[in-house]
Amino acid sequence: VQLVESGGGSVQAGGSLRLSCVASGFSYSSYVWGWFRQAPGKEREGVATLNKDGYTAYADSAKGRFHISQDISQRTLYLQMTNLKPEDTATYYCAQEGSGSTWYTSYLLENPRKLAYWGQGTQVTVSS
Repeated sequence: VQLVESGGGSVQAGGSLRLSCVASGFSYSSYVWGWFRQAPGKEREGVATLNKDGYTAYADSAKGRFHISQDISQRTLYLQMTNLKPEDTATYYCAQEGSGSTWYTSYLLENPRKLAYWGQGTQVTVSS
């Protein structure tokens, strides 16, 4: 499984970015994938997850500002981020796991260590 992220960058507070993750090599019969982030000195945390059926889960910090979506035909996962804040500064990772129930979609948001496959990350920096 390969996951390749793109779309990170530097923006001012209040700005927007759209992250993309292109996937290859995994089964599309059932899966969960999502976005996670890690700031320097902090643990990796879930931002948003999505399963094949479109069920989504969001961290409280992301609700109302971020939107996760997928284009299955393009094997691409997106994270549209708006109203960015300096505390959103982190490396953002795309990750995938092969089981996709709604319960598991929410579970993986809180337990990123359970995801099997990870991309290399893309840096997001938000200045005040």
